[in-house]
Amino acid sequence: MRTVLICRLDNDGDVLLAGPAIRAVAATDRVVLLVSPSGEQAARLLPGVHDVFVWPCPWTGFDPPAVDPVSVGTLVDALRLARIHRALILTSFHQSPLPMALLLRMAGIGWIGAASVDYPGSLLDLRHHPEPGHEVERALSLARAAGYDLPQDDPGHLAVRRPLPSQSLLEAPFVVVHPGASVPARAPGVEAARATVQALVADGHQVVVTGSAQEQELTAEVAAGGGIDLGGRTGYRELAAVLDAAACVVVGNTGPAHLAAAVGTPVVSLFAPVVSADSWAPWGVPSVLLGDQQSPCAGTRARVCPVPGHPCLDGIPADEVVVAVRKLIEEVAG
Repeated sequence: MRTVLICRLDNDGDVLLAGPAIRAVAATDRVVLLVSPSGEQAARLLPGVHDVFVWPCPWTGFDPPAVDPVSVGTLVDALRLARIHRALILTSFHQSPLPMALLLRMAGIGWIGAASVDYPGSLLDLRHHPEPGHEVERALSLARAAGYDLPQDDPGHLAVRRPLPSQSLLEAPFVVVHPGASVPARAPGVEAARATVQALVADGHQVVVTGSAQEQELTAEVAAGGGIDLGGRTGYRELAAVLDAAACVVVGNTGPAHLAAAVGTPVVSLFAPVVSADSWAPWGVPSVLLGDQQSPCAGTRARVCPVPGHPCLDGIPADEVVVAVRKLIEEVAG
């Protein structure tokens, strides 16, 4: 088998969205995945990945490290030793693959493919021009242009390695509310999230509030609406198990939305339009998209909401979330 390097140097949610493209390559070749530290947790959950390289990339992420010549040299040496035959660089539409392509050439990789609007010189063998669409489709489009496709029995949904850890913290049925996000503009405010929990509890649901160790203060405030607070009590695999056991997940446009989709759980997506839902909405599961997609912040890529009161998300009535949750649960139940 040939060894193919796939690069996706972003956060866990972005790495999860690359899953179908990775499986397409893995159907015939051995896949080695190169990710940033912020994408490592998801990378190690993906089916079809033979090995994972983790590198602190200086041109991606919200707080990128300075360029370190020693780190760059170490990466180039490690890739050279890996005897990689080909490489695919997966990027979002606003990112350039060319810095990574240069390092891959320095590592001696003889064939490299990527989507690029910039002239690549000798850095790319395949300069792909994908049609506008969802991030999953963009990545799959590049894989197909490179000669790979999903097996006929693979529907192209997101997926994780199973079995997941035993989930013994909770008894089903329950609904998860995940109030946090790495980008503040993509998360509801505390009061709106707490009101959602209260409304779901009043509708008869057991509600679980999830979040990272850094979000424990947030989850405690939100769970005060009557939910069970799991903030800081789950690692990434354990969070996947909780989401897998949930009847539905209420979450903003952030990594756990894609993790929920990867375990097949319906999603009520509280989607701030700072980025396009056509590109980033939950993929391959029943979902309801809530939030004013015509808000003045639409398409701005703002990290902090530029509109007073964060109306696109905080203006969503809690009762509307309840109706969406009820609809998805009934839809799945048949």
